[in-house]
Amino acid sequence: MLLDLFYELSMPPALHRTEAQAYADALDEIELADRLGFHGVWLVEHHLMQGYSHLSKPDLVLAALARRTERLRLGLGVIPLPYHHPVHVAERIGTLDVLSRGRLEVGIGRGFSPDEYAAFGVEPAQSRSLVEESLAIVRAAAAGGPIIHHGRHFSLDGVTVQPRPVQHPYPPLWTAAVSPETFEWAAREGLGVLAGPFKPWPMVHADLQRYRRAWLSTAPPRIGMTVGVLCLRDGKRARALAGPAFRWSYTQLLRVTAPVLERLVPSYEHFHRLRRYRRLIAAGARLRALEALGLAVVGTPDHCLERIRQFRAGGVSHLLCFIGAGALPSAVVRESLECLASAVLPRIATED
Repeated sequence: MLLDLFYELSMPPALHRTEAQAYADALDEIELADRLGFHGVWLVEHHLMQGYSHLSKPDLVLAALARRTERLRLGLGVIPLPYHHPVHVAERIGTLDVLSRGRLEVGIGRGFSPDEYAAFGVEPAQSRSLVEESLAIVRAAAAGGPIIHHGRHFSLDGVTVQPRPVQHPYPPLWTAAVSPETFEWAAREGLGVLAGPFKPWPMVHADLQRYRRAWLSTAPPRIGMTVGVLCLRDGKRARALAGPAFRWSYTQLLRVTAPVLERLVPSYEHFHRLRRYRRLIAAGARLRALEALGLAVVGTPDHCLERIRQFRAGGVSHLLCFIGAGALPSAVVRESLECLASAVLPRIATED
């Protein structure tokens, strides 16, 4: 298993930090993670989610990180394809792969926010067809020649995308996956899957079994799971810090997903079936409940390693660590990164 990092760039009121400081902290933390030996980092793309996520242009942040890091894989987690023209997406991919010297990982998805869909003038009911057609164009760009495509949403006559990515044949492609149908589609398409952070592990585990059964490629399947993590030498202190921070973060996450969870939005029926878990978490978003649902890993290195092993046994190949759930001071995040690097990463490496 590989340990990656995951960033939403939240703005918790308790931290009293500016957006500029939040960006500076994230860049410094990720640069530290590069030196410490973590595998990669994934940055979300969210819009109009004040408080919960102020990371609307992850490609610009990854461009900065490409110059400040040497080894980390740099992940777009994910590009909501319905909001973007696929030629622009392919150009972004090529540019970032060149700047990072071939370290880019590309996640795609549908997005889930009705506010985002309304702002960008897209109907949620068209999201699946938009993703499928956009993915076909992005893959056509990977071939390097002129793209000829005439579909439901886009028409291209001999378009050649520049620049070309460094990685051959293309940077690894992943998709956000929530519904069981998406896991099966991803397997047929040969895409890695990115699960979480709000879908409980028992449900994801069942989805992963379905995904592995449907996997057709000779390459091993790639499975990422996002989990809130805080690993400190003092487990009691870790839990004391994580309690209010995780409660804020997951309460905010439930707030931004509530419009889809509470009403039946076309093509988002599976979100509706997640409501019973939302009620459980919303009862206080208590750390114990989050841990029971597989949404949090908090404690000493030994405890965290035991929980991480459970994800690995379930088939997860990349654990996306949401350190402090994005709601703790940078000093604590850095402390946790160093604790994981010294006491967990080496043990995982020897067990694989």
